[in-house]
Amino acid sequence: MLSSGVCRLGLTVVTEVLYYSVMIQQLINDQKFANIQKAQAGLTRLFADAEKTDSFYTVLKNDEPLGVLLPQRRWESLTEDLEAMSSPNYKKRIAAARRDKKRYTAEEVRKWLGNGK
Repeated sequence: MLSSGVCRLGLTVVTEVLYYSVMIQQLINDQKFANIQKAQAGLTRLFADAEKTDSFYTVLKNDEPLGVLLPQRRWESLTEDLEAMSSPNYKKRIAAARRDKKRYTAEEVRKWLGNGK
């Protein structure tokens, strides 16, 4: 983080935290489901679809989750994010943002993220 309170993405600590929250929600929205028979019959096809649609599959057996099919690119991105979020520096920035009394409107956040209307 720069001394002005701006993080590597050009955002304040609070907006960076919000950015990651949005990314987590997007990850949840990208979830698809496949039963074990479909996965066994077309594993390559499921990986190709997940890569093409930037999604992942939860594989089910008798409507119970067995595991997750995740394209390599998505796995690498996820592990990078987890590594960043587990760093002591990142945790300190989160704690500082929570102590900060400054609040931002949704419109301000949209502008910072480049989604202003």
